[in-house]
Amino acid sequence: MSQLDFNLLVLLILLACGIFSHNNAVTIAAAVLIILKITPLSQFMPYVQAHGLNIGIIILTIGVLSPIASGKISGESILKSFLSWKSLLAIAIGVFVAWLGGRGVKLMGNQPDIVAGLLLGTVAGVALLRGVPVGPLIAAGILSLLIGTK
Repeated sequence: MSQLDFNLLVLLILLACGIFSHNNAVTIAAAVLIILKITPLSQFMPYVQAHGLNIGIIILTIGVLSPIASGKISGESILKSFLSWKSLLAIAIGVFVAWLGGRGVKLMGNQPDIVAGLLLGTVAGVALLRGVPVGPLIAAGILSLLIGTK
């Protein structure tokens, strides 16, 4: 079996896991990648590989900021968040997690051999534990702390 066939098989298994676990994120991601892989759209795969993470982060950030833009979270609420210990703790944890994600991006770029393990762990967490697929960056950040890289 060739490498391409094995990669397609992995994507098909991920698609099945997404469908079985009712996880739309995994299902849609696997389906889109299968379509890209087996159609003439495969010419865009290098672009997706090079820029997909940044595009995903931008879309995720839009989703996170949308309550501010829609007015669901008011400017007054944002200012009040600096007065509550829970909100201050949330800010501190947000800063920490963003820092971890930054370390994770660097680690994934510098040591691509660990990406497969991070992705498998994240997909398992998404498919089996109903998590969300932001895990690779945070997981890589935690891994960078554990293995001592910057």
